[in-house]
Order: sequence, then structure tokens, then C-alpha cells
Amino acid sequence: MTTRILTGITTTGTPHLGNFAGAIGPAIRASQQPGVDSFYFLADYHALIKCDDPQRIQRSRLEIAATWLAGGLDPDNVTFYRQSDIPEIPELTWLLTCVAGKGLLNRAHAYKASVDKNLENGEDPDAGVSMGLFSYPVLMAADILMFNAHRVPVGRDQVQHVEMARDIGQRFNHLFGQGKEFFTLPEAVIEESVATLPGLDGRKMSKSYDNTIPLFASARDMKDAISRIVTDSRAPGEAKDPDTSHLFTLFQAFATPVQAQTLRDDLLQGLGWGEAKQRLFQLLDGQLAAPRERYHELLARPADLEDILLAGAAKARHTATPFLEQLREAVGLRSFRNIVQAAPEVAKKAIKSARFVSFREQDGSFRFRLLAADGEQLLLSRAFADGKSAGAVSKQLQQGGEADVRAEGLSYHLWLEGEPVAEGPAFADAQARDAAILRLRAALAPVEG
Repeated sequence: MTTRILTGITTTGTPHLGNFAGAIGPAIRASQQPGVDSFYFLADYHALIKCDDPQRIQRSRLEIAATWLAGGLDPDNVTFYRQSDIPEIPELTWLLTCVAGKGLLNRAHAYKASVDKNLENGEDPDAGVSMGLFSYPVLMAADILMFNAHRVPVGRDQVQHVEMARDIGQRFNHLFGQGKEFFTLPEAVIEESVATLPGLDGRKMSKSYDNTIPLFASARDMKDAISRIVTDSRAPGEAKDPDTSHLFTLFQAFATPVQAQTLRDDLLQGLGWGEAKQRLFQLLDGQLAAPRERYHELLARPADLEDILLAGAAKARHTATPFLEQLREAVGLRSFRNIVQAAPEVAKKAIKSARFVSFREQDGSFRFRLLAADGEQLLLSRAFADGKSAGAVSKQLQQGGEADVRAEGLSYHLWLEGEPVAEGPAFADAQARDAAILRLRAALAPVEG
């Protein structure tokens, strides 16, 4: 079985070591494995959430595209594209927005952090929060679900978004699948040793903290940045703890196990921080010198990068365009040309048809509805702990038989095997209730599943 891997990087700055170790490097290595179908993209729509400087975004798109290619990504072996070149992505985002629960998005880390900061400052909870920031997880879900990725390499801070993509995709499947799983539910993949690389000050390496080491800086600039890595005050000759050293974590992310063990032993034996920093520089410069040269060659030929990315977009749309047509069909956005005029007896049967729709609640429970052909809700099931149980009950009802419908007040309940499994809506009077019970009994004869 072919495994599809997908990942992207937001185009808001110059790539740094953390980007390469945590996302780009592992993704490139994964693309070189047999049995892998890789999709890698520049997340430039995501960039608009964080940055309103067009020149910075344009420059970053160029630099990040060059970084992937200089790092060893083979565009003939993968699908490499800009997010903004795939118009199906924003359309899928809207389809998913219509099924994504607000409560789910309220729990997104980035949104909660903004709210908490506003509350600390005595401001309105949503001050400065755009809909782009709030619905960021839905756009990321569209990135992932559009291509039915099995595995998504991410940093630990992005795992929640992959989990949200699973929830949103699963809900769409339940609402519109009718037995078909449109979306593959993705799994987040983290390389534990480099999931979150520390910056110069020990915090997560991030442009927002201004603590990064540029990936393809000159050897001189890289050496200068490494010299500013914060260390403790232990002098040469004093034992140092590698497990609490940000410098050692950086070294380990790029070293072989033997190289990392050697530095660990030497630090425990009292190796000075200055010498340890020199070893880190030599390690990085040795690995990045050739890619650095390739990177600057690519930057000098932006038209070549454009051709590569447009070719990747065409390849991606070969998958995205027909898939989106299936999704549009599923939600009812269908061409009138596909409507076939039915014979009178067939049309009459269609008018009487009803259907079951399964879905998942925000609390994780499962339910189903029985809808009449005109969309009227005839039944809403009780909550089930799992989808299998809900499916078994709806399947049993679809098999027909005498319906045990019991009027209760101005509503009614459907009983199965001695217990109520679903209920009808509340009606204005008993006459309306009784008429609905008749429609329900008729619907439970031949029901389209």
C-alpha cells in the first residue's frame, strides 16, 4: 500500500535551522522512501493570517521554495506546489467550515493563547483576533484532507491541528458519506529528537522570538549566531549536563548517534562551551555548505522556481479537481444537466423516499437522523457511544417491519427491542403529531440508506 505524506511551511520569513530539522529535513527524507507518495507545499494562504507585508510574503515564498529544493527535494518524485495555486483548497475550506463546530475551534491553541493574552491585559477576549486566525485549523484541515494524506509530519505544537482535521473529516464523512468514506483520517508524525528545536535563548526556535539561526546564512553569520547560544556558567574542566543544554540539543538534531555520544561524553568530562560551539559550527557548516550554494543559485533564477511550482500545481490539481467534484455532489451542489427526468411511477417513489444521516456530536457521541424526501426531520436518535452502535440501530430500522411508535405529549418516540432509540420533534398540536407519525411509518417501509 502506498502511504501519502503531506506537509507544508508557512511563508512568513527566512527558513531557519528549526524549520529544517523539524519539518523540511524529515519530509525530504520521507519522500525518498519506497512506497511513499509525497505532497509538499508552500502555505502562503496561512501566511496572510500572520503577516500583512506583501513584500515579506513574496520574498519568503521564494526563499522557502529554494530551501526545499536545495535541501534535496526532487520535484519529479513528489508533488511540490504553492497552496495559493490550488483554487480547490479555499472551496474545500468552506465546505469543511460548514461542518466544523465552533466549540472545536474555540479549543485551538493559537486562538486560546490570543484570548488569554487579551484577558490578562484587560481587553475584550477577541480583540485583534481575525477570522483567519480563528478558522486556521479548518484551512489546515482542507490542506490535509484534499489529498487524503495518511501521515502529516509536524512539530508538536501542530499536532492538535492534525487531530482537528481528523474530527472535521470524520464529521463530513458521517453527514454526507452514506456509507462512503470521502476522507482518509490523517496521523501526525513527529521525530521526537527534533520535534521542537531550541533557539539561541533556549525557547523554541522561532522568528517571533528573534532567536533563530538562519539555515543558509554565510559561514561567518552562522558562526556568529552560534556564539550567542545561551549556556550556563560552568567553566572549562567542570562537568556539564548535556540533557539540559540547548547547544547539545541543536548538535544532536544534526549529528549521527556516534557524534552525539562523543560530544555528550566530552561535556560530562568538562569540555568548554566555546569548544562545544565550535564543534556545532563545524558540523552544521559541513552539512550545509553544498545546499547553501545551491540555494543561492536558485534564488538567482526565480523564473525556474516558478516553472517548477506551476508544474507541481498542475499535478496537485489533477487529484484535487475531480475529488472536489465528488464532494460538491455529496453536499448537493450538483449540475442541473445531470438531472434525469424520471418516469411518473419512479418520480412518485422518489417523493416518498427518506434517508438516514449519521453524524458525530462535539462531545464525541454518535447519532442519526431520519429525513423525509423534503428534508423534514422525522427522527433524531439518542446518543450512542460509538458509530458502530448507531449504525447497527439505523440499519435495523432500514430493514423495515412494524414500527413501534409511541405518542408522548406533543411528540413521539420510536422503540426498538424494549427501549426508546429515537424521538420526533415537538408539534403544535396532537393532530400535527399524528400526521407526522403516519409519515414516519410510511418512511420506515422502503428507506434509502
